Amino acid sequence: MSEARVRPERFDAFRDMIVSAVREFPDQNPGLVDHEVLLAPPHSLLYVSRWRGEEDLVRYAGENWREQPVVLPGEDEYLLEPLRVRHFEQDSLS
Repeated sequence: MSEARVRPERFDAFRDMIVSAVREFPDQNPGLVDHEVLLAPPHSLLYVSRWRGEEDLVRYAGENWREQPVVLPGEDEYLLEPLRVRHFEQDSLS
């Protein structure tokens, strides 16, 4: 999951840019199982992705995937602060 803290006046443009950029990710990254964009205007946008395994995530994000978020070209101009990245593992509810 990566969280973007967005300049309020740029929120709609940033949302459009992100949605357009990630729309084709499943076709480009076979290990990407599912992804979604979650909005909390006027400041926060989350990009949540679920991967088949760590190897697939490394192929997409690189060896430093745990600490370094993937930043799209031009993304910084929309942000109030650098992207934050967090990783979770799924646990059973039973």
